[in-house]
Amino acid sequence: MAKKKDTSITPGMQKYITLNNKYLAKRDRYINKEVKKWKFDTIAVHGLYSVNDAIEDYQGAIIEPIFMSTAQAYRDSDEMAAALAYKIPTWCYSRIANPSTYYYEWTLALLEGYGFKGKTSCCSTSSGMSAIMTAVQPFLIVKKSATEKRNFVATAQCYGGTFQQFTIRLMQERNIECRWVLDATNIDEWASKIDENTRFLYGELPSNPQLGFFDIKEVADLAHSHNLPLIVDSTVATPALLRPICHGADIVVQSATKSLTTSGFGVCGGIIARKDLICNIDDDQLKTDFSLFVKYLQNRDFGPNLHPMQAVMTMNDMRTLRSKMDMLSRSTMEISQFLEGHPDIESVHYLGLPTHPLHDLASKYMWLVDAEHDAQYGMPVNRYGHLMSFCVKGGVPKTRKFFDNLQRIWRATDLGRIKSVATIPAISTHQQQGEAGRKLANIPPNMVRLSVGAEHPTDIIADLDKALRKAKKK
Repeated sequence: MAKKKDTSITPGMQKYITLNNKYLAKRDRYINKEVKKWKFDTIAVHGLYSVNDAIEDYQGAIIEPIFMSTAQAYRDSDEMAAALAYKIPTWCYSRIANPSTYYYEWTLALLEGYGFKGKTSCCSTSSGMSAIMTAVQPFLIVKKSATEKRNFVATAQCYGGTFQQFTIRLMQERNIECRWVLDATNIDEWASKIDENTRFLYGELPSNPQLGFFDIKEVADLAHSHNLPLIVDSTVATPALLRPICHGADIVVQSATKSLTTSGFGVCGGIIARKDLICNIDDDQLKTDFSLFVKYLQNRDFGPNLHPMQAVMTMNDMRTLRSKMDMLSRSTMEISQFLEGHPDIESVHYLGLPTHPLHDLASKYMWLVDAEHDAQYGMPVNRYGHLMSFCVKGGVPKTRKFFDNLQRIWRATDLGRIKSVATIPAISTHQQQGEAGRKLANIPPNMVRLSVGAEHPTDIIADLDKALRKAKKK
């Protein structure tokens, strides 16, 4: 059957569509013939900003320009009409897009899709929380019938903000059920939560702060057997250590504020999706290019846009991602080994420790990207990230004394910083979900979360040891 001609396209609009199709084809060739052949570090440094871009368009600027403009001007009415009908690439208004955010999105899509044979795309957001909202919202909007009870399945071990968004914003305010998986390693528990009204599966790994983990491929296969997408929050690992899309996940959520950046200069998020994703929502645009779908439609109207200044600052932090995650992982391993043998520590939660019950499972998936091509290693190397948690002996009073005695380690709710930061989740990041919610997620009141920074591990160990010794004194 012949395809119907779009009568809304004028000859003037068609001129711009043809011109931009040539541009897109040229960019695709550049990606497939050159960029896809680069190693991870090269993609992180350059993304899709080329020497030709710089010389032809931006007066030779080596670093991507920051487009501090709210809107884009058009050559004539035909170009404007084609752009606002989304027939040609456009940024038109910075609530929808911006050239600076494009460079950030293209880079992050390539990094999360590194090693994946298919195509990935990215939609930037103003924060990690807006990234989660952006990722889950499209699957929950449409009700298939007036009586349908929509639900989704998610790991109970997750960031406190995620727990609040799912529990309060979705369950209580919109009557959309979140079915919590308590043991994410139990595929039968995942399967038991799925029914004909389930819209997606959601998991965080490694989880914050408990360091929970699950078998990504196994859960992805389960989701796909029910024609459902798997959404994964991979903030703690970053694509330097874990790329869920390569193992079957459909969408990845990143709070780029955290591990991707380390500087702590601003808040930033992103969702990265494989193209032609699997889902039970009858919408071809959503399935074909999910990231573009949410950018041009959902986020255009909701407005969780990323500032161009923050987009470029985030990109600058991402350029050295692999080497930073390697260094921070090695330091965290040394610190976790010290704490594991400390007489004042009840338990240590770090996936790199062979004693951790999920160590073998994490070792299946968490690898330093391109270590086999690195002169330093020359072989595959496991790395487990910069986040760990531990429980202090003596309950809440000793835990609070220890925490208050830290000098080198900062007391804050942040993580992924270049400086080491600690918090007590029960009174900070997970306070609002209440005692019952924390028990569900296995967060005891004497747990301390430590995000290890780039200081020498000897100095961090000394600070921890001194604080623990002081906490013992009456």
